[in-house]
Amino acid sequence: MANETDQQPEAEAPQLSLHDIASTIRIIDVVSKRGAFEGSEMADVGAVRNRLVAFLEATQPAEEAEEEEEETPKEETPEEALQG
Repeated sequence: MANETDQQPEAEAPQLSLHDIASTIRIIDVVSKRGAFEGSEMADVGAVRNRLVAFLEATQPAEEAEEEEEETPKEETPEEALQG
C-alpha cells in the first residue's frame, strides 16, 4: 500500500503582500480611533504601525517605477517607423 503522505499536495508557503501591510495600517488606525487599545499599549502599537508605514513607503517608489516602465509603451525610432 502506498504511503498516504506521498499523495498529499505540498502546502504553499505563506505570503504577505504590500496590500496586506497597507490594510494592517488601516486596521490599526480604525481600532485605535475606537479605543481598542489601552494607553499602555499605544506606544507599542504605534511603533509597529510606524515600522509598517516606513516599510511600505520604502517599497512603493521602487514598485511604482517598475510599473511605469511596464505601462509606458516603447516609442518607435524614426527608422523603426519607416520599416514597419
